[in-house]
Amino acid sequence: MAAIRGRVASRALTAGERLPSIRKLARDMRVSPSTVVEAYDRLVAEGLIRSRPGSGFYVAGGPPPVALTDVRPRLDRAIDPFWVSRQSLDAGPGMLRPGCGWLPPGWMPGAAIRRSIRALSRADDAVLADYGATRGSPGLRRLLVRQFAAEGIEVGADQILLTPSGTQAIDLLCRFLLDPGDTVLVDDPCYFNFQALLRAHRVRIVGVPYTPTGPDIALFTQALAAHRPRLYVTNAALHNPTGATLSPQTAHRILTAAAAHDLTIVEDEIFADFEPEPSPRLAALDGLSRVIRIGSFSKTLSASIRCGYIVARPDWIEGLADLLVATNFGGASPVAAELVLRTLSDGSYRKHLAGLRHRLAKRRREVLGELEGLGVRPWTVPRGGFFLWCRLPDGRDAAEVAKAALRERVVLAPGNVFSVTQSAADLMRFNVAQMTPEALRVLGHSLR
Repeated sequence: MAAIRGRVASRALTAGERLPSIRKLARDMRVSPSTVVEAYDRLVAEGLIRSRPGSGFYVAGGPPPVALTDVRPRLDRAIDPFWVSRQSLDAGPGMLRPGCGWLPPGWMPGAAIRRSIRALSRADDAVLADYGATRGSPGLRRLLVRQFAAEGIEVGADQILLTPSGTQAIDLLCRFLLDPGDTVLVDDPCYFNFQALLRAHRVRIVGVPYTPTGPDIALFTQALAAHRPRLYVTNAALHNPTGATLSPQTAHRILTAAAAHDLTIVEDEIFADFEPEPSPRLAALDGLSRVIRIGSFSKTLSASIRCGYIVARPDWIEGLADLLVATNFGGASPVAAELVLRTLSDGSYRKHLAGLRHRLAKRRREVLGELEGLGVRPWTVPRGGFFLWCRLPDGRDAAEVAKAALRERVVLAPGNVFSVTQSAADLMRFNVAQMTPEALRVLGHSLR
């Protein structure tokens, strides 16, 4: 395979040219014909060559597939809401990612997931091969009903729609509730992908400054009166990126203002399981009248098993289910939903969450101390989770620090990728679980 790739890369073999026959190449390279057959089959799968039955193998048209060795950080990429996502997701081997938004694989319940995969291999053929129901796995929706009841939210399974991911849950709601040109309120700072997704829907984004107890309620109310937004998108429990927790007073005032201005709220609870004790939830206080809850299992279970959900009024779920059929021909993958259900039903999952909270609390304290030694101080100390929102020393530009770190193969998350008003230039979000000694060394070097 390397020999053929080399010939194509050097133009010794060009697009459309016939490759040596299996027998000739086997003779020239002193390998068995079956080895050449396997190599050719793999190169066909890569798209580098094509098979013409009865004629042989030919070099495919177009440039050869990119090799893994060619994947490097994009130092020239603009620092925008896509910056951290693209740098983190495309990070090559050996890159460190203290700016990313997920836990390292070793922190996830791998043993429980493997048990679920083995059990899933014995599931009915329909689960493995068929489309799922429009609202998703009944079993997983019943499990969620029980979880929500423990929070004081009484819903039926018909009020839950499973989606291919948490991000696609937001996308679906934007399609359902918004038209281009509508105004959407977000926290400033907020999760950067909220901005990216809303821009894709061609809506106007207005940011409201976020405080350690929630959005600045005076400015929130002013924004409702001045801009008449259709939607407010926010995080429940532990806010991303700040780690702040909504206070009961602020939650009450948000709902009062929303009712007065006919505002719909999307509450993303993806980090809720990291809280040591539950904080106020807008969905619980509102009874899902004008609040829509969304979430997924990517932070505590697996980012690879994609499954999200929407919890809303029954009439909205009905319309959302139709839209999901139109855009995805069904919701979450039955295989993904079944894996989530089996793993959440495993008696070890609660212990995993408890261990995760304890481990993160310890690592959070350690990283806070290590950052303080570099002159980096927290904007607030969160009650849980894995994010620290910190101010850099001496007003340092976080974007420049992030670019310097990227040259040393470390992905950081500069503050302005989270800020609609670009008012977080000297702030940065750190993932304590991904903050290795080498990442800290590079951060210190980049701050000089």
